[in-house]
Amino acid sequence: MPRSSYGGRHELGENFLTHTPTIKRLTELVAATQGSILELGAGSGALTRPLASLGRPVTAIDVDEYRITRLRRDVAGVTIEHADALSYPIAHAVLVGNIPFHLTTPILRRLLTNGDWQEAVLLTQWEVARKRAGVGGSTMMTAQTAPWFSFALQGRVPSWGFVPRPSVDGGILTITRRDHPLVARHERRRYERFVRAVFTSRGGTLDRIVQNAARVDRASAIRALRRSSIDKVLLPRNLTPEQWAQLWRCIRT
Repeated sequence: MPRSSYGGRHELGENFLTHTPTIKRLTELVAATQGSILELGAGSGALTRPLASLGRPVTAIDVDEYRITRLRRDVAGVTIEHADALSYPIAHAVLVGNIPFHLTTPILRRLLTNGDWQEAVLLTQWEVARKRAGVGGSTMMTAQTAPWFSFALQGRVPSWGFVPRPSVDGGILTITRRDHPLVARHERRRYERFVRAVFTSRGGTLDRIVQNAARVDRASAIRALRRSSIDKVLLPRNLTPEQWAQLWRCIRT
């Protein structure tokens, strides 16, 4: 296939999904949602074709113009666009895609701060999927966005299920917008700054970390942790979304 104007296979970070059980699982997860579908990174169309069979509006995008030309010829009933996931308008209820591993973080950041989509079904690196779902502790990004979204790990994908084969396994991550946010939307920026401060502050124990991050006295930090049912021996990555939200309410008042 000719070289795309965005670069060759290596530059595009293309690892095409060939694992049939995973394609089926992704399709099932999308089928359980409602509304129009946007596929991020259609590639060779392995997922585009089963998505088209769901009988719902589907738009598929990819940065490789040559693959887009082929998909337009081979796949009926789908709107196929030559576009970049980092800039294409997010105006669909459901997002799905085999995300280029080297672009996982910027794409996730964009999705979690743009649009009013309701569900996302994403194939990422295994460790990214685990961390975003809070397995073994949440990351700062997950903690910052958990009041508005819930994350779940839906399965592991062997590296040999991709062509070319990547050096790591993949993981299926679902993200659902909460019907009832744990923190008011207008407080999001301040809340995100608070979470960042807690994750990056020093102190030894969580009460001292919160004291330094929120710039309050130690008694206030201890009181906030108690009201949030948080043991001071925990680390920021161990807190649940509900504990983070309650801690924020206690600190901001």
